[in-house]
Amino acid sequence: MTLQSTDNNANQAVIALALGDPAGIGAEVTLKALAALQARGGAIPVHLVGCRRWLEQTYIDLRKRSATPLADPGDYPILDLPLRGEVIPGQGAAASGAASFDWLSAAVDLVLSGQARALTTAPIAKHAWHAAGHRYPGQTERLAELCGRERASMLFTARSPGGHWRLNTLLATTHIPLAQVPQALTPALVEHQLEMLLAFCQRFEPQPRLTVAGLNPHAGEGGQLGLEEQDWLIPLLNSWQQRHPSVTLTGPLPPDSCWLGAAAAWRGEGQGADGYLALYHDQGLIPVKLLAFDAAVNTSLGLPFLRTSPDHGTGFDIAGSGLARADSMLAALETASELG
Repeated sequence: MTLQSTDNNANQAVIALALGDPAGIGAEVTLKALAALQARGGAIPVHLVGCRRWLEQTYIDLRKRSATPLADPGDYPILDLPLRGEVIPGQGAAASGAASFDWLSAAVDLVLSGQARALTTAPIAKHAWHAAGHRYPGQTERLAELCGRERASMLFTARSPGGHWRLNTLLATTHIPLAQVPQALTPALVEHQLEMLLAFCQRFEPQPRLTVAGLNPHAGEGGQLGLEEQDWLIPLLNSWQQRHPSVTLTGPLPPDSCWLGAAAAWRGEGQGADGYLALYHDQGLIPVKLLAFDAAVNTSLGLPFLRTSPDHGTGFDIAGSGLARADSMLAALETASELG
C-alpha cells in the first residue's frame, strides 16, 4: 500500500514510523517521544503506520494515566491499517502479531517508494509474529527480505550523557541460539560485519579505532579455552588490518573486559573505541544495555535506507499503564533524522 504525494522534497525529511505490537508500549513511547520533540521545538516529520482508531483510543486512555505529555495523533499523517482482531494490552497474540507485521511491511513500502527517507520501528513480539504465521527471528530479518538483501546488520548506537562520545556496537550474529553461533560465525561473515562497522564509524571519524571481542572466555587463552581465535579469527583480523592501514584494529579481546574502555568513556573518564564488534547477541547487548539502556538505538545497516528502533522490547508488563519511558524511542527518531 502506498500514499500519493506531490512534494518529493518534503518526502526527503519524513521518517516512516511503524507502531509495533499494539498490545505493547509502542504507541505510548511514540506519542511521548513526539511530544518531547514538540516541546524542544525540534519536531521531526513523521508518517505513522498503524490503526488510526486504535491509536486515537490509546491516546485518550493514556491521557488519564500518564504524567508525561503525549502528542495528539491527529497532528500526524497516519497510514491507516485497521486491526483485524481483538487486541488486549499486555497480551501479545496472533491478532497483535499480524498487525505489527503488516504495519512494518507497509512502512517499508513508504520508504522504498520514496515517500519517506528512513524508518523507525516500535518493538514487536516475535512470539506474536509466530502465532500469526510469520516465522522470522525478528524485524531485522524481515527488513532484509523486503529489501531483497541477503542480510542486514544490527548495530546499537548511543551518545554518552555528556555528548562527547558515541558507543557503537555491531553484532556479528543476531537472533540465533547460542549453540549455533560457532557454526554461523564464519570468516566471511566477520569480514562483512567489520566492513559494515567501519563504514558506520567513518560517518563520525575518518580513521576509526575498532575493537573485536573474542568468542571464547579469555579470547581462547592461546587455544586452551577454545580454538576459534587461534585457528582463524586472529589471522583474519591481521589480514584485515593490513588491508585497512588507516584503521586501528584491536582484538580479539577477552569478552569480559572488552567494553571496559567503553564504560570509562561513557562516564567521561577515558576514551573508548569508535566501534565494537560483538560476535553474538548477548555478548554485545549486555554491555550496551548496562551502559545505555534508555539511550541506545537499534540501527539496521546494509539496507537501502536507515532503520532505527528502541533497544527495549514490547513492555507487555506495563502496557496501557502510562509508565513507559520514551527515551530510547526519542533517541531512535533523532538518530533516524540525523543519519538517515
